[in-house]
Amino acid sequence: MKQRIITGLVAGIGLVVMLYMGGLWFAGLILLLAWIGFNEFLRMNGLQSMQGTALIGYIGVTLLAVPWNQLGITWLPAMGGLIWIALFLLLCVTVISKNKVTIDHIAMVFAGMVYVGVGFHYMIATRWIDEGGFFWTLLVFICIWASDSGAYFTGTMIGRTPLWPSISPNKSVEGAIGGVAVSMLAALCFSFYSQDRLTWTEAAALGLAIAVVGQMGDLIQSAYKRVKGIKDTGTLLPGHGGVLDRTDSWLIVFPFVHLFSLIPHV
Repeated sequence: MKQRIITGLVAGIGLVVMLYMGGLWFAGLILLLAWIGFNEFLRMNGLQSMQGTALIGYIGVTLLAVPWNQLGITWLPAMGGLIWIALFLLLCVTVISKNKVTIDHIAMVFAGMVYVGVGFHYMIATRWIDEGGFFWTLLVFICIWASDSGAYFTGTMIGRTPLWPSISPNKSVEGAIGGVAVSMLAALCFSFYSQDRLTWTEAAALGLAIAVVGQMGDLIQSAYKRVKGIKDTGTLLPGHGGVLDRTDSWLIVFPFVHLFSLIPHV
């Protein structure tokens, strides 16, 4: 537990510092996390990280993760176009290799590329919002962390009813509710600080959505690891596992709040 707390504090402080610096500093950190996360995804599925299909995946993750339009680069296809091109290239590999690279193989690479690339894309895009990028990104991160902490401590103290025992036996309904409550409280604090950006009603809805979707992101990763028979996706963060272990909620929450217009468009 001590190691977990120390690692969490150091990593959290480092992330917030880079978030405050913004620009290419934060984007570079997130892109690095995306590459590591994609590598973890490949290894979890027994795929070699230096194969041709993996290389296409790394390029795809890079192109998807960076919000090129916010850098003024408009000649690249939009996200949907990049996803289609990557899929086309991966499907071509099955033909060129005469099915030595199977459709199952490229499907897994493709799924990991989209999951990681799109998820991290919206983290960078949020920070690069012209007005209040730091505010909105920090808000989402704080609500995610508040939900995680609220769920953990509430579940530890009063958790009795299993939430989804076949997927994550240690999670409880009481813990999930506690996580929602703390996330909503955190969002309301941001509204109190800046009501011109976020009303009380909008803050409550945003905190609720982040907690519910974030907990689902956690369960998605738990379900996946259970199928693969592993405890952690990696060993980068002592006491916490790998990048995907720590960013499972982020990868779902950031796209969700943008696609459903819960924070300003990018």
